[in-house]
Amino acid sequence: MKKMPSASCDALLDDIEDIVSQQDSKPQDRHFARKHIVPKVRRRNTQKYLQEEDSPPSDSTIPGIQKIWIRTWGCSHNNSDGEYMAGQLAAYGYKITENASDADLWLLNSCTVKNPAEDHFRNSIKKAQEENKKVVLAGCVPQAQPRQDYLQGLSVIGVQQIDRVVEVVEETIKGHSVRLLGQKKDNGKRLGGAPLDLPKIRKNPLIEIISVNTGCLNACTYCKTKHARGNLASYPIDELVDRAKQSFQEGVCEIWLTSEDTGAYGRDIGTNLPALLWKLVEVIPEGAMLRLGMTNPPYILEHLEEMAKILNHPRVYAFLHIPVQSASDAVLMGMKREYCLADFRRVVDFLKEKVPGITIATDVICGFPGETDQDFQETVKLVEEYKFPSLFINQFYPRPGTPAAKLEQVPAQVKKQRTKDLSRVFHSYSPYDHKIGERQQVLVTEESFDSKFYVAHNRFYEQVLVPKNPTFMGKMVEVDIYESGKHFMKGQPVADARIHTPSISKPLAKGEVSGLTEEFRNRLGNPLSSGSHIPATTQRASARSRLALQLQRLRRDSALMMSVGLALFALLLAFFVKVYN
Repeated sequence: MKKMPSASCDALLDDIEDIVSQQDSKPQDRHFARKHIVPKVRRRNTQKYLQEEDSPPSDSTIPGIQKIWIRTWGCSHNNSDGEYMAGQLAAYGYKITENASDADLWLLNSCTVKNPAEDHFRNSIKKAQEENKKVVLAGCVPQAQPRQDYLQGLSVIGVQQIDRVVEVVEETIKGHSVRLLGQKKDNGKRLGGAPLDLPKIRKNPLIEIISVNTGCLNACTYCKTKHARGNLASYPIDELVDRAKQSFQEGVCEIWLTSEDTGAYGRDIGTNLPALLWKLVEVIPEGAMLRLGMTNPPYILEHLEEMAKILNHPRVYAFLHIPVQSASDAVLMGMKREYCLADFRRVVDFLKEKVPGITIATDVICGFPGETDQDFQETVKLVEEYKFPSLFINQFYPRPGTPAAKLEQVPAQVKKQRTKDLSRVFHSYSPYDHKIGERQQVLVTEESFDSKFYVAHNRFYEQVLVPKNPTFMGKMVEVDIYESGKHFMKGQPVADARIHTPSISKPLAKGEVSGLTEEFRNRLGNPLSSGSHIPATTQRASARSRLALQLQRLRRDSALMMSVGLALFALLLAFFVKVYN
């Protein structure tokens, strides 16, 4: 965290009395004069005055008091970035609102993986402009293609600059357009990104998303994310472990590790994923769980033995997301995936043998340029053979600026049909029917979309719906499975079974800011939440702190301008002396 400069006088005085001249009145004179002053009492509406002080007008141009609506598209890495930006803005005094129409500024955090996600992003920008909202753009779209026409004139914050979101929002509120798209570096070496100890507002107070690295080592011909996130840059193990410890201290009971390729972690800093995981499991409380993120086959092949041991650990979900994308080696070569089908099979078969019951999730792209009917049928056969319980089926979209976009495309109708055909195969089997009657331990972390159940996950990160008993939230509960669907099971809590609480501290309230360091608290007046329940005294303290910061910046800028002016004056003086001599 960058330390703000402290306010100081430009010159030192030997004694405070040096600033009093002979003509100034003496203290005793001023005291005598006060006796002859008759104060005039003016009545005022005190309640109205207090309300005005606590709640500045919403259309005020003073930064730090506006309402901000944040919308995030895409992966868990992007969601983590969104949580960090929300936390910093709330800590500074802005109110994070879930009501877009009520907001003064929209912070739009984009995803560039597929065309539909970017279309939603573009439409949101247009809507914001129609409603005269201030706009700040973030995420992979503006980072990868900042010169697109529809981004011109708008403020942009890069994926590695999220620790400066307050500055960008502040300037945007003032009516300025700001762009911060640089990379974080230390002695010329690219870093994983913004510091991990920044304030954040977790979407779910029970789940912490930790980005272990940014970027990847691949150069897939269809991928636009590479243009935004760049090459692999990993966070040090000790920083990641410290972040996990802090999260558990704040009541988190589940951690997700995420990145563009978790399996490649550490290759740029002389370590590897198993080394990180063994350090993390040492600090996970009993009953809390760790979920691994997506890993490509090439970077896990050499660690299979260690990964199997880790996935068998009682505090690690026996779950791994390994994208195959296609079962055709010809298509994989065209994608530049750097593995063949045999490599994928080796990884999956080994883990299924060594980690009984493991859940393998995978991805498939339908209609990549050059994919033949025979290529597609090979993918269908792979899905029929392994019956993946979690399968993400994506129609190919040519992304601008990628090599795959320049290739001859498969007709749109063919791509759509293949997507439908593979979806039909996926829905032809039921992965959880054989588990009816089992007794399972599940960790309850969220509410279902229809608000009828709580959502829990078992040892294999399979979704189990349980009754909405408030005492279950954030707890490890024992249930009997009595029903199953395509994507879930339903469990009945066992009577008189012990309910285990994995959290070592009380979880933060929804919307509460986590990770506020002493430096941040002292500088910003210690606002603890983005909600309206922040005390008025705290809001006033935060406003005073912001004013102090702005005055410090003004002094700093004035000093800089004075220095530049003096330098120019010295140059001019030297020039004239030389001319006239």
